[in-house]
Amino acid sequence: MSKIRIGSRGSDLALWQANHVRKQLESLGHEVEIIVIKTQGDKIQHLSFDKLEGKGFFTKEIEEALLNNTVDLAVHSHKDLETTPPEHLAIACVSERENPSDLLLIRKESVDASQKWSLKANAIVGTSSARRKSQVLHHRPDSEIRDLRGNVPTRIDKLREGNYDAILLAKAGVDRLQIDLSAFEVVVLDPTEFVPAPAQGVLGLQIREEDERMRSIMSQLNHADVAERIAIERGVLNKLDGGCQLPLGVYCDESQTIHVAYGSENGVIYLHHHKSELNDPVSDLVAELSQHA
Repeated sequence: MSKIRIGSRGSDLALWQANHVRKQLESLGHEVEIIVIKTQGDKIQHLSFDKLEGKGFFTKEIEEALLNNTVDLAVHSHKDLETTPPEHLAIACVSERENPSDLLLIRKESVDASQKWSLKANAIVGTSSARRKSQVLHHRPDSEIRDLRGNVPTRIDKLREGNYDAILLAKAGVDRLQIDLSAFEVVVLDPTEFVPAPAQGVLGLQIREEDERMRSIMSQLNHADVAERIAIERGVLNKLDGGCQLPLGVYCDESQTIHVAYGSENGVIYLHHHKSELNDPVSDLVAELSQHA
């Protein structure tokens, strides 16, 4: 049985994710090696996502390694993947879904229980996500948004240093790394109100399309129920031709209610529909967004 080579970014979170998959594969009897690959998003740390050109900032180089047969499997944060996969590559498996919520981490000095989210008035909030920026300013228009880049521990260190009053992070990543947050006020934002990125909290496991061996192996790890829900989320993103720069949140919860937040010139548009109310969930949601935008 030949070794399975996993391609991964080198951040703490990416390596946690790669090792999570490695352990699952080893439990099935496979030998596994992790190969670290540096991506454009890792190399360029001084620009916010909306100023980076193109798409696939955290995936392109790993996908090239797959196509070149340098690796057999790529482990991605599914939300980082382009909605139209590169030719000859396929998502063979999606993981279980961790809590999809965003976290607001607030310095103790910046807590005000009388304000929404217990965040003081006129706070400086760190994020480089267009989606998060638009929703923060919708709920707390008094806030000042400043760009924040770096891996999860680096972002938290910048908060500790006092560069921001609060920062936003995906709860799934913080939970996976088991980071001590006792120094901060931690607010778990309701994903039906502060809507997460499509497929947030889910891993996408990518292979070469013609690799039947890997397809068979990955079918043993796939979570079909999660795949069904995130297909709707990512379908809306795809129809809007979006990526990291698009101020869009889409979340299909376990009850099949679809929550959408879309930042437009008219402010943030919020939609909440049960899947059964829609003939074609993706097309119907995009059509309704276009009417309000």
